[in-house]
Amino acid sequence: MPAAAASASRLILTSLHEVMASRAHAQAKLNRVVDSIGEGLDSEVCSIYLLREGMLELFATRGLAQEAVHVTRMAVGEGLVGTIARNVETLNLAEATAHPDFSYRPETGEDKFHSFAGVPIVRREQAVGVLCVQHVDPRRYEEVEIETLQTVAMVLSELIDNAGLVDEEEAWSASPLMTGPQHLTGLTLVKGLASGAAVFHQPRVTIEHVVAEDTEAERQRVFLAFDKMREQIDRMASQAEFGVGGEHEEVLQTYKMFAYDEGWARRINEAIDSGLTAEAAIERVQQRTRMRMRQIDDPLLADRMHDLEDLANRLLRIVSGQLGTAASQGLRGDTILIARNLGPAELLEYDRRRLKGVVLEEGSLTAHVVIVARAMGVPVLGRVRGLRGVVRDGDPLLLDADQGTVTVRPLPAVVEAFEARFAKNRERQAAYARLREVEPFTKDGTRITVMINAGLRDDVPNLALTGADGIGLFRTEFQFLVSATLPARERQTRLYRDVLEAAGDRPVVFRTVDIGGDKVLPYLRHTGGELEENPAMGWRAIRIALEREGLLKVQARALLEAAAGRTLNVMFPMVTEPWEFDAARDVFESQRLFLKNQKKQMPDAIRYGAMLEVPSLAEQLDILAPRLSFLSIGTNDLTQFLFAADRSNPKLAERYDWISPSILRFLRRVLGTMAGHPADITVCGEMGGRQVEALALLGVGIRRLSITPAAVGPIKELVRKVDLAEITDAMNRWLASPPPSLREALIAWAAARDIQFD
Repeated sequence: MPAAAASASRLILTSLHEVMASRAHAQAKLNRVVDSIGEGLDSEVCSIYLLREGMLELFATRGLAQEAVHVTRMAVGEGLVGTIARNVETLNLAEATAHPDFSYRPETGEDKFHSFAGVPIVRREQAVGVLCVQHVDPRRYEEVEIETLQTVAMVLSELIDNAGLVDEEEAWSASPLMTGPQHLTGLTLVKGLASGAAVFHQPRVTIEHVVAEDTEAERQRVFLAFDKMREQIDRMASQAEFGVGGEHEEVLQTYKMFAYDEGWARRINEAIDSGLTAEAAIERVQQRTRMRMRQIDDPLLADRMHDLEDLANRLLRIVSGQLGTAASQGLRGDTILIARNLGPAELLEYDRRRLKGVVLEEGSLTAHVVIVARAMGVPVLGRVRGLRGVVRDGDPLLLDADQGTVTVRPLPAVVEAFEARFAKNRERQAAYARLREVEPFTKDGTRITVMINAGLRDDVPNLALTGADGIGLFRTEFQFLVSATLPARERQTRLYRDVLEAAGDRPVVFRTVDIGGDKVLPYLRHTGGELEENPAMGWRAIRIALEREGLLKVQARALLEAAAGRTLNVMFPMVTEPWEFDAARDVFESQRLFLKNQKKQMPDAIRYGAMLEVPSLAEQLDILAPRLSFLSIGTNDLTQFLFAADRSNPKLAERYDWISPSILRFLRRVLGTMAGHPADITVCGEMGGRQVEALALLGVGIRRLSITPAAVGPIKELVRKVDLAEITDAMNRWLASPPPSLREALIAWAAARDIQFD
């Protein structure tokens, strides 16, 4: 905080300290507070609204009509004040009336005031009121003024709490805590089933004192807390059990980078300079972080902000001496962990024998904690709203991350059904495990190739566990997504070599980096810097690789060096025209010649392939086919492009069926174009891992699938029950004259042959 803001804050806080120490009644104190703030900021209007009986009531004002005090009331979400309280965010407007949520209240006499700035008064992460200022002249308030208001709002929260001006239950719980069974839904982050008692990751640290008596002493407390926190992070990073050089180590290194960030420490010290205690300063910076998180559309950057908040919570517990996290206290039985959000290092602190699942109020698929949880085999459900208003510590929970649900305080019949499903799931997995050594031949003797998709070093053991034929798609971009900077060539080489060695004699198809779209890297931006309206169809995948050729050159050299003495399978994503494939292959060939001239050992053979995701490539496959060693059909992107339906849009996610004549006819036409060429043709993606969809793919002529490891057993079981001649004949009839529901026709066909689906 600049010196001017710190000085203004100190003056106001000194005045507020005197007000709080006085024996005046609460209303008199608030009247003095608005006068002090108004004078300190040279503000024509300063007003305080407090949450009472579910409404935001004007409690004190300098500059507005005094007759409006305790008369003007508005709902949370109504007007500018209500919007601040609802969103727990700051507003800074040069012209208040231009805001879409502006609501005019004539009794206040505010018509002559144009500019408006307001900040929430926050207690235990909930807005209990709003502090705002106004001026006649239209202008946006300086950042130093906003920071001063935010600092003052923290002190006000303590004054308001001590005076009992806000009903605590009303402020902290939008609805009474429920006691009966509840069924909550969320976003599946890591699949799996789990049951256990609810344990909250961390109770909130209660900040007893906001205004500092001795600034230097507070600064020393923060300094010592930073030292202790960094020591904890270093210890956890050195004790991680995932091996050296893995993606998990990179996640922890990124996390460690935040712990040593001097900018973060500086902001906390600036808040102390304004007159706050160490705890209040950390909380003040944390509040600003939360407000910024709400404004970030970039999911990767938002996840980085979550990591920073995780560290802030840790620092706050250390400096306050309230170190009672669930991890430090130890888990006493099977546990489902509850948290607003969770950092990867904090997850690693838990006893893995008792931690059965995690439920988050926030969280996303790109969060670092998801990477670690997947490696630990812990199911995770995210974006479950209102958890703290429904779940109590110790409540029994049933977590179904496969279906994206969690049941709180389930009835005995629900528990019994869940346990039966759990048992059946284990039996089914055991039956699939027995197929590990069984080759997937159809009833009429055709061998179907079943491979897995992977993206982490820890995915490779699934080859042995499932008996898959190889890795048909290794997503190399994952290493890029969990790194704070572009991964060095040596690190890439180490990962690719480890994967090849772990795979042994089974093939691995490496897809070159597919970033962009929904996989945004903060360190790699479009040269123009503009936001894309349709990122899935924008600057991504091979388009980035060919524009940033250095990126592809480094990856090419890493793959070539890693595959020395082996066969290297390289696939280029999102190829739309043959020239893109040729250009990418030329980059690899130039690096191969360079390494050969350096007397480096080369791969025994290099097989180049393309991913068919964009329909336009199908129109030129006859031109490209002679140059391909293999073609992989990416059904996820292909479907959204064929239907012009964004697969991330929940309104469209279930609208278009993979078992559609449009898709199946398209795939059959691709197979016809590739007939006579020696290239392998594989379907990669979720479609091939579903039994009904896989049956349809077999019927149109697909003989190679690359799917999730969990789907290998079910697909092997399906293949062994199918007569290819029969399903091919049936599919030809259906595609020539489609029935009302091709899916229902397939299911009926299978049922008549005693083929059951999961």
